Amino acid sequence: MHEETGGRPFDAQVPTIARRLVAARLAGEPLAGFPGRLPPDLASAYAVQDAAIDLWPDEVAGWKVGLIAPALVPAFEQDRLAGPIFRRSVRWATPGSRMRFPVFADGFAAVEAEFLLCLGQDAPPKKTEWTRAEASDLVTAVHVGVETAGSPLATINDLGPCAIVADFGNNAGLIIGPELPGWRETPVEEWKCESFIDGVSAGRGHGGVAPGGPFESLRFLLALSARRSRPLRAGDWVSTGAITGVHEIEAGQSARLSFTAADIVCVAERFTPLQARPADGELRC
Repeated sequence: MHEETGGRPFDAQVPTIARRLVAARLAGEPLAGFPGRLPPDLASAYAVQDAAIDLWPDEVAGWKVGLIAPALVPAFEQDRLAGPIFRRSVRWATPGSRMRFPVFADGFAAVEAEFLLCLGQDAPPKKTEWTRAEASDLVTAVHVGVETAGSPLATINDLGPCAIVADFGNNAGLIIGPELPGWRETPVEEWKCESFIDGVSAGRGHGGVAPGGPFESLRFLLALSARRSRPLRAGDWVSTGAITGVHEIEAGQSARLSFTAADIVCVAERFTPLQARPADGELRC
């Protein structure tokens, strides 16, 4: 049983919070505040996320990993968090095209340049201790890509890691770009990118920006997923964390994510229900 809040165990609030978060996302309706009591800890937040995953009318195609702000790491005793990426929210970038993706009106929306790992084999379901080298051995390909972050809750980042985790990790989709050539031999510090919003540079970075880099994100996710009885599977995509920053965006604005391997251009458009749009072909790598 999770921590009691307001005289009632938080566990009793989980189904109602999950239903409200899912309903807001499906309808594209903004939330004025977190729909219920804020989870008191990450375990409670993942309990909400699990309940919401079970309610969502789509299958999980992968997972996003994000950083917890350094000032909050001592309190939460970890530096990363995770959320699901659903199949119908994944798009393949077409060379030379402007990819369109939905944003929640009066909610939160951002683009994040990321390196995407595709797993070539299932993770052992009960293995909860991993090294980075063991994690990297599961990877069959690394692609450049974009996490389209989003939530009906405009203040989600201000509310902190527990709100973010509860609402699908603040994820609204994934855009998969081309494979990164020579990724096994090239140091992650040479995996570079610059992000532009409406033609203006918004940030630069590389694969070594986050502590431990992309394979530390995978190591963290493998351990977390096994503890949640949601082991990673062959073909899963893992979005490993923002490398140039979290760049807020509004409907009508465009972003260009310029990687060494390729540019990805995307345009934010007003939300249309994600569950009504067919997936863009085969997502397995």
